[in-house]
Amino acid sequence: MAKKITIDPVTRIEGHLRIDCEVDNGKITNAWSSGQMWRGIEIILKGRDPRDAWAYTQRICGVCTTVHAMASVRAVEDALKLEIPANAHFIRNLIVGGHGIHDHMVHFYQLCALDWVDIVSATTADPAATAKLGQSLSDWKGNSVQEITGIQDRLKKFIASGQLGIFASGYWGHPAMKLSPEVNLLAATHYLQALQYQRKINQVVAILGSKTPHIQNLAVGGVTNPIDPDSPANLTIEKLFNIKTLIDEVGDFIHQAMLTDVAAIGAFYADWTQYGAGVLNYLSVPDMPLDNKGNYALPGGYIPAGDLGKFMPIKTQKDKALYDSIKESIKHSWYNGNWDRSPYEEDTIPKYTGFEYDNKYSWVKAPTFMGQPAQVGPLPHVVAMYLSGHALTKKLVDQTLATVSSIAKTQVGIGALHSTIGRIAARVIRTAVLHDAMKGQWQALIDNIGKGDLDTFNAPAFPRGEQRGTGFHEAPRGTLSHWIVIENGKIKNYQCVVPSTWNAGPRNSEDALGPYEASLVGNPVADDELPLEVLRTVHSFDPCLACAIHLVDGKKTPITKVKVL
Repeated sequence: MAKKITIDPVTRIEGHLRIDCEVDNGKITNAWSSGQMWRGIEIILKGRDPRDAWAYTQRICGVCTTVHAMASVRAVEDALKLEIPANAHFIRNLIVGGHGIHDHMVHFYQLCALDWVDIVSATTADPAATAKLGQSLSDWKGNSVQEITGIQDRLKKFIASGQLGIFASGYWGHPAMKLSPEVNLLAATHYLQALQYQRKINQVVAILGSKTPHIQNLAVGGVTNPIDPDSPANLTIEKLFNIKTLIDEVGDFIHQAMLTDVAAIGAFYADWTQYGAGVLNYLSVPDMPLDNKGNYALPGGYIPAGDLGKFMPIKTQKDKALYDSIKESIKHSWYNGNWDRSPYEEDTIPKYTGFEYDNKYSWVKAPTFMGQPAQVGPLPHVVAMYLSGHALTKKLVDQTLATVSSIAKTQVGIGALHSTIGRIAARVIRTAVLHDAMKGQWQALIDNIGKGDLDTFNAPAFPRGEQRGTGFHEAPRGTLSHWIVIENGKIKNYQCVVPSTWNAGPRNSEDALGPYEASLVGNPVADDELPLEVLRTVHSFDPCLACAIHLVDGKKTPITKVKVL
């Protein structure tokens, strides 16, 4: 007999997500994904100056900050048909690259790894054998016996104290955990080391963006970074070379630790290439624009039903077929009405009616592309880049699959990426691709400055009447778009279709399951009281429900008080 289980809230994510599953004979047979808060930023923006929208929208989330700022200024620039200087493109690209790498590192190690790595088991490992294993996989300098022994000692102190701290609330000892103590210890070592490299890549964002999170240097028309080789108060060559040093240091960790970790863990959990595929309509957009002519460093595209032979490249973010194909449904969402609309025509009128499995059960809307649900994220983007012939992506995908095949002692092909573990591997591969792209953008910026071009901003002008624009960005969690309608210089309507709306959305108007929901069907559940397998698949998407939903309390009811000493 089928049994319903509810996980509420799903932890190790941003925002509040509820997952309900029906489990029958140890397998999930049905699922519901519910965003438990309302996002009201669209209402807040009405009537405001479009030039200020980016500062508001990046407050949607404390993690996905930069991405909303970028999509917002692009939306306004698209509405005004405003081109920006080359230096502005390069600086923006460096910021989104740094933000993306930081985000992917946090997901892989801090938010996702603990579904697969048993921290308690790591305390029983042999540090010498762990170091030997690490050194057999790469030349990473952090794989010494001394370093690994020090990490293990720290873990033992955590456990002996009875307070696991950052490792609390894990499913330690769960039967689905299958890594050896040495692999667990190696992963735990890199988990703690990753914190330092996240900090380094975030320094790049802070130097260019003035602060992070919530960068301050964007403007409709470019960036506010004055380039002056002789003034220490502005963006100088010295600061740019400091950025290059940080990028290079982080690259060593990505290539020598992160890529080997995901290959090793993927090989030990090769059975998870059979679970979690879900929606196989893959959507991604090209990003890191190189100029105003529609050239991008990173390609995108659409793949229907997982059929790689039917790959449809999306050449430019200005592609009319791209934004004409996107709609959102509220049939199963807590909003007034029941419609499928283009974001330009949407409203955001809340109407909560309670959780009903067969009716409305989420604050998240249900986006569709060409009438179908679509999965977004690093997996669709990596597959699109692979099929577009992006050289580094192809090399890294082939290399990772070869490493997994070697460790697992069985041939693993590209089809294995359509899975829970494949989604995680794609995120790590994309981290390395972003790093390489950042190096290219840094050099392009240096070369352009060397030609004497110091421009970073073109002033916008707002005509009378109505203008519409869409700003796309291939964010860490996938395709993000902001949609703006401007009337007489003020915001008339504003909508955000974010990655976690695409993936966490409920059933659409045709009752087709959203990507989280579809990916859970068929998953095993060894113990319905400890549903680790559910978390593994949901976490593989890197949910950020703060972006998909938000809450405003008009009555300003106190929730808690904090005393600052």
